[in-house]
Formats: sequence, C-alpha cells, structure tokens
Amino acid sequence: MMKLYITPGSPYARLARIVVLEKGLGSRVEIIAAKTRVANSPYYDINPSGRVPYLICDDGVGLEESAVICAYLDHLDGDPAFDLPAGDEGREARRLEALARSMLDGLSVWGRELLRAGNERSPGVIQHEKHRAQRMADLWEVEIDRQLMRRALNMAQITLACGLGLEARNPDFHWRPRHPKLREWFDRVAARPSFTATAPPSASAASGAPPDIAPQGTRKKRRAPRRKR
Repeated sequence: MMKLYITPGSPYARLARIVVLEKGLGSRVEIIAAKTRVANSPYYDINPSGRVPYLICDDGVGLEESAVICAYLDHLDGDPAFDLPAGDEGREARRLEALARSMLDGLSVWGRELLRAGNERSPGVIQHEKHRAQRMADLWEVEIDRQLMRRALNMAQITLACGLGLEARNPDFHWRPRHPKLREWFDRVAARPSFTATAPPSASAASGAPPDIAPQGTRKKRRAPRRKR
C-alpha cells in the first residue's frame, strides 16, 4: 500500500488527499499525519526535507511536491481525469492553475506567519499577504466565469478551492464580502464529499491529526483511571 504523508492543515497536502478520494484510491493509499517543524521528528528520516505532501509509492520511491503527486495518482488507473486539455485550452488551463497557485502560495505564507509566536511575527509580511489575498479575490471574482472553472472538476478548481478554504484557519481572511460569484462557486465545490472529508481544522482547533488519521511515530495514550475518594 502507498503511504501519503500529510499535515491536516496543509492546503498542499489537501490537494493530494482530494485526488485520492476523487480517483477512488482510498484502499490503495494510507494517509499518515507527519510531525513537521519540530526538532528530531521521525518523519525527517522518511523525508529529509520535512515537507508535505510526500508519497511513498508501491515500489518504495518517494515523491515530493503536490503537482507531481497529484499527476502520479491521477494516472495510476490509466484513465487520468485531471490531465490538461490540448492546444489553446491547455494554455488557458495552465494560466488559471497558475493564478490559483499564486493565491494559495500567498495565503500559505500568511498562515505560516500567524503560526509564529507573537514576538516573532512580521507585520510587514502579514500586511503584504493580506493585501495580495484581497487583490487575488477581486481578480477571481472575474476569472471564476471562465468556462474551465465551470466545467468538470480540474486542478485549477481544486487549487483555488484549497486556497479559499484557508478561511477556516485564518480569521482575518475575509474574501466572501464583495465576491458573490466566487462565494457561490466555492460553496458548491466545497460541498463535494472529497472536500468535506479533507476540510482543514479551524484556527481555534487544537493542533494535531483528526481522529481518522494516525500521527506518524506516535501512539494514542490511554488515560489512567481516576481514583475514587
């Protein structure tokens, strides 16, 4: 069985998890929550870069980078669902996916900054990424009417939805006001089972893996019985 290492809050890992579900690969891919950004994590022995997602294939070869992993998973059954179209439409698909990735990357930088201790945060970085997110939301309110964003699910749509879904983890990411078309589109896509099953934990939720994902290198501790007095 293949092993996909993720963190529950990573939008990049979420891309791969959504492809696993959309392609019906749940019985072939084990999802494992990795411990990242901590010293001496056992995950670093598996993937020295410490990044997620990371896929261990059936032959033992490891794949890093969400785009590489998603393409590999998509082609496993010989019937890819997310390949780029040919010709001009393929160029348009690349353009839209790049715009979605740009928004996702900026939001990820913003989110990582918020995870730092208060005295280690950069107000300049936070403001820069907040303004970038606002501009990108304005842009997507227009781009969301493109045919490729209204057709069958594709990687541009998945990438954009994973970015917008980071509203759950960033209380200052207010993209919904002034963007009714984008809001309608997102709510429809986010209702798909693959998206609801991979929804990121909220900013107020405790860190760690959800109950259905086993953290790598850890075991669930049993509570000692409470003594009667």
